[in-house]
Amino acid sequence: MAKTGPFEKYGDVYDNWFEEHQDLYKAELETIKKLLPSKKANTLEVGVGSGIFAAPLGIETGVDPSRKMAEKARKRGLNVCLGIAEELPFFDDQFDCVLMVTTICFVDDVLKTLREVFRVLGPGGCLILGFIDKQSQLGKQYESKKQSSRFYQEASFFCSEEMLEYLKSTGFEIASAYQTIVPGNSPDIVLAGYGQGSFVAIKGMKTIY
Repeated sequence: MAKTGPFEKYGDVYDNWFEEHQDLYKAELETIKKLLPSKKANTLEVGVGSGIFAAPLGIETGVDPSRKMAEKARKRGLNVCLGIAEELPFFDDQFDCVLMVTTICFVDDVLKTLREVFRVLGPGGCLILGFIDKQSQLGKQYESKKQSSRFYQEASFFCSEEMLEYLKSTGFEIASAYQTIVPGNSPDIVLAGYGQGSFVAIKGMKTIY
């Protein structure tokens, strides 16, 4: 069952977090930008929410299970369908790129979700998966405060190694990764790889041989 309850009730609170933490929000956006296709691509954001990432990244299409969040995204000019990540309402090979940002921790079935993303991507397409690494400083904070959080009580956090294995097992070829929110560094620093930053973005390719 889609975990929409907190987002239906506290959608404004969720958006306000990004307003109050502009430095972290901008760092996450810059990290994702490093992995987006250089040319204009037909891109879908799965778990688009209010469009807080899709809109500034120029992504026009999204899917989300929350009616309230979908409506907020539409007000930002996005074309949003209601649906869940495990059963995407799109054709095979429909997109060049799929973005998921802090969405994977809320899905019911990670493998089914990634198989669906693989299905809707065309040959040579890519998935950009952004998430909070559970072994990072921020990830440990989120995990320790899950029960008191409006949004993360039912979330399942993953480390980078786990996500890499999930991607590989569903057919993705790992292209690159970037990380940000690195302790001891400026909030806007973006580093290649993973293992230091709290926010990690991994690019997986649908490579057909």
